[in-house]
Amino acid sequence: MEKLITIALLGQPNSGKSTIFNTLTRMRQHVGNWPGKTVEKKEGFFVRNGVRYRVTDLPGSYCLSANSDEEIVTRNYIAQNDLDLVCVLADASQLERSMYMLADFAGIRTPAVLLLTMMDVAQAQGKCIDTDVLSDRLGIPVLGLNASDEKAYDGLKELLERAAAEGKTLAASKLWTAMEEGEKGEEFEACLRLAERITTERLPACWLAGKMLEEDASVLRRLKEAGAEAVRPDGRGALYVSGIRFDWIGELLDGVVTQERNEDKILSRFDRIAIGPRSGPWLAFGMSVAALLGAMIVAAPLMGLGSAIPLLLNPLLDRTLGPAGVSAGTIHFVKATLVTALGWVVAMTGFVFAMSFVMGVLEEVGYMARVSYVFDRSMSRIGLQGKAIMPMFMGLGCTMGSASGARVIDSYGQKILTIAVAWAVPCGATFVVIPTLANAFFGGVGGVLVMLLIFAVMFLHIIVTAKIFGRRLNPAKQRTGIIMELPPYHRPRLGFIFRNSLMRMWDVFRRAFSVEIVVCVIFYLLSASPSGIEGSILYKAGIWIEPVSRFFGMGWQTFMSFAAATVSKEAVLGVLSAIFANSGSVIDTTMGLTGASDSVAQIAASMIPRAEALAFIVAVTFNIPCLQAVVSTYHETHSAKWTAKIGTYYVASALLLSCLTYHIAGLFM
Repeated sequence: MEKLITIALLGQPNSGKSTIFNTLTRMRQHVGNWPGKTVEKKEGFFVRNGVRYRVTDLPGSYCLSANSDEEIVTRNYIAQNDLDLVCVLADASQLERSMYMLADFAGIRTPAVLLLTMMDVAQAQGKCIDTDVLSDRLGIPVLGLNASDEKAYDGLKELLERAAAEGKTLAASKLWTAMEEGEKGEEFEACLRLAERITTERLPACWLAGKMLEEDASVLRRLKEAGAEAVRPDGRGALYVSGIRFDWIGELLDGVVTQERNEDKILSRFDRIAIGPRSGPWLAFGMSVAALLGAMIVAAPLMGLGSAIPLLLNPLLDRTLGPAGVSAGTIHFVKATLVTALGWVVAMTGFVFAMSFVMGVLEEVGYMARVSYVFDRSMSRIGLQGKAIMPMFMGLGCTMGSASGARVIDSYGQKILTIAVAWAVPCGATFVVIPTLANAFFGGVGGVLVMLLIFAVMFLHIIVTAKIFGRRLNPAKQRTGIIMELPPYHRPRLGFIFRNSLMRMWDVFRRAFSVEIVVCVIFYLLSASPSGIEGSILYKAGIWIEPVSRFFGMGWQTFMSFAAATVSKEAVLGVLSAIFANSGSVIDTTMGLTGASDSVAQIAASMIPRAEALAFIVAVTFNIPCLQAVVSTYHETHSAKWTAKIGTYYVASALLLSCLTYHIAGLFM
């Protein structure tokens, strides 16, 4: 039986954990959720010398306090008895600040190594780090590396192999001595005596006593469950403990880090603009637009290939399957489902690749941390972190971009919340379809007023959605102010980002194709009928449900178009064309096998009451963005449950908005 070594990667956000995880495990990864928690769980493995190494990328956090689900999951995992090794990561370019996680980990009896990432950035700053001296002081192996340099991974794997065999734990006796000799020494000793009642194999009394002084809720709860009464806190324990830890870090690094030359102040003028209270938001908006345009340029070849697939394959199927005796109905089914799904997935994965690459570059150079800093205060009002603003901006171009761009969010719960909120931002396709309908139904001035209404509803929708989903994904009691060290700017490792983006694209393709196929087949079966629209299940369902849909402001014609909008916003005009102008079938217009009539908007405007038209426009705008957005959301969240919740919420909210719009507009139109 193959031997198994379990390793955990522990570190602050932007410390290089994900880079090391991806490089070690390559495509041998699994992403899901921790049991009972809205926290992303990443596991993978690699094999070396006949030994299988399971690697877990723990959620990024700045310490091990139990203030959030991420921190609770992280702390519980590294305290498990079956964990063989913890790799604590620290950014070498700002070592004193990034060593705080190591100081908080100190005392836990789990074997550990310290990995100093960003060594190239530290060298560019003129810093020299003596890893041998630091290793002697800590009592554990220390390795400096550039996370994106694949040549360094042979040395890393060798270190992990040796460290797992040796099982050395971090030496932290000086840390506990400092706590005993400080101004709160008596309280610490009292906490030590109490902690003896709740110690475990991995969590000793000294570590638990430090957490008691910090008033850690999880430890105090365990103490209460053990029947002991904790030392009465005075509110200053956390500040005292953090001060002791920083002093310990300073002593550790004394003589370890030397400055050989003055640090270059590269881009300091740009940084003043990037984090300025007035200039920062405008720069972030400009960078979001530039990122979206850049992503569109990068994605253009693959998205073009996706669009060309039906044009290339459909005539080929007609020429080959027809003469072979395959029925026209079967050929049409293959074209409307398999070929359509393949084209959509190729186009989608092209955009996912581009977004991963562009957002990876922004994050790699250090700019995303500035965005988080600038927008954190305003975004925190709706329960999000500052980084969420860029995916939301990108939603104006494509909701897939919002979902893919949410990968920069550190917290899994906030990533889902960001995607849920970004769905409320109308995408580029919406801004093609909706103005066309608005102008046809309400004229030039009326169309402008309709668009202003859309934007007003959008802002209200964002706030309400954040409140509803934030209660579960980012509870108010877990929200804290931003505490972060702005990383230094440095050159992006384009080759590494490119390879990671390719891996991500392939992973999306594998998962998305089957989902797209299933949805296309379902829609085909609902829409198909040899006798035209009237014979389809979709039509019969529309007629059957029309008494209800009328309450929400839509007749069967507009309701069918509303349903088709869940597949793609472009399908709206096509379905209206099929119904009112007899231009193709619902299947063909939805799946892109035929286009809409040029005059469909004017024809529909002559047959649909204006109150219904306004309700229909609002419903389509805030319905599910499109099938590709749903698939992208599923891929990013790794949760069918949350994807279904978000989708159901948007269908329900679109119908509610339609209902309100219809009945209010009916009073004036």
